[in-house]
Amino acid sequence: MLEPITAAIPLAERLHKCEQIDQLGEDIAELAAHISAATYELLVMIREFDDAKGWNNARSCAHWLNWRIGLSLGAAREKVRTARALTNLPLISDAMRTGRLSYSKVRAITRIATAENEPELLNLAVDCTASQIERIVRAYRRVDRVAEAEQADNRYKSRSLSYYTDDDGMLVVRGRLDPEQGEAFRKAIDHAEQVLFRREKETLPGQVAPDVTEETTYTQRQADALVLLAETALEDGLDSPSSRQRAEVVLHVDSDVLADPDVDGQCCLESGQNVSAETSRRLSCDCSTVTMLHDQNGPVLSPSNGNILDVGRKTRVISPALRRALNHRDSRTCQFPGCSVQVCEAHHIHHWAAGGETNLDNLVLTCKFHHRALHEGGYRVERRGGLLEWRDPEGRLIENAPDLPEVPGDVVSILRARRRSEGVHIDSRTSMPMWDGSPVDYGAAVEGLRTI
Repeated sequence: MLEPITAAIPLAERLHKCEQIDQLGEDIAELAAHISAATYELLVMIREFDDAKGWNNARSCAHWLNWRIGLSLGAAREKVRTARALTNLPLISDAMRTGRLSYSKVRAITRIATAENEPELLNLAVDCTASQIERIVRAYRRVDRVAEAEQADNRYKSRSLSYYTDDDGMLVVRGRLDPEQGEAFRKAIDHAEQVLFRREKETLPGQVAPDVTEETTYTQRQADALVLLAETALEDGLDSPSSRQRAEVVLHVDSDVLADPDVDGQCCLESGQNVSAETSRRLSCDCSTVTMLHDQNGPVLSPSNGNILDVGRKTRVISPALRRALNHRDSRTCQFPGCSVQVCEAHHIHHWAAGGETNLDNLVLTCKFHHRALHEGGYRVERRGGLLEWRDPEGRLIENAPDLPEVPGDVVSILRARRRSEGVHIDSRTSMPMWDGSPVDYGAAVEGLRTI
């Protein structure tokens, strides 16, 4: 008869092991509730930081979080959105502060929460699991289709588009599109955004990413995408290849102004709209130039300032070969710390009009956002010993990748002590849902929210 390979584990030892596993589960549940409470603190800090524009060296608060603390861009955007939503939701905020609601639940219900339905949503969030809450929120957002159908004819009749130049020279565009037209427009805008920012986009599952910026800001990102569509239409033609034309922004600027922005002189677009000297320097960093010699007759600060005596040849400030070398060296990526945009412009560290050389050492790739920051925003970049040194408008050095701070001691003990100092008791059952396992009536839950 064969002997057993291992002896039977004694009952007392098995019970002890089960107790250890059970205690591990309790510890996990308690720590998760502490993490939820700590996450609420994090969201409050993010909201304050965002309100104070502490991220102004980045494209947005979400981009700053992506760079500084290692969150994916999609997760960072959700953190900022949730933090903003909690501002006007005191009951949900308090539940998360005390560890009763997880971040997953709060992130879901803040998509539909209002001051009116907040108490009911809080009750649902406490009673249900996170997946059930997600399902209720999705169902809530799908309802009320009948009312939309009744308005379809009125929507189509009210479609319109208009644009005009505002007092400050900005082109203001206003429009209304019916759902079919709007869907085509949204898809085109979304595609343009993906082209512009494809390498910095990271979305959550099932979520459509808008930008780049809820933040450059959401509306600014949409404007960038719309301009890209307009430029593409001009370049590719709308009806036939023969209609193609290159999209150009024509700028008239005095050479003295390019060399020194403090000098008075002409800076205006072909339409006659004035722009700043620094805007002129930015636009001329990476462009084609034509030198035109005028006499001193004619109106001041006008594209037709005086009679044209001579017109030079059109030349590129940065040659194609030099641009290829620059793209290779900078990996086609904006070199500003923490930025990963790959649709870039070439920036002269020392402007060519002021005597700077157009060579690799004096050039750096930047995205539109950070190129504008370098000219109009007061930021500076210098090359020291082959390395780039970036400074904000106050002259402070912007580190390329700061180290994350070390967390001292036992994290669980730190979180537990902090909650106790606030009078908040958190244990393994604090965030446990009240759901007893019976089927959830999602229709009744959604109808209850709609009648509030």
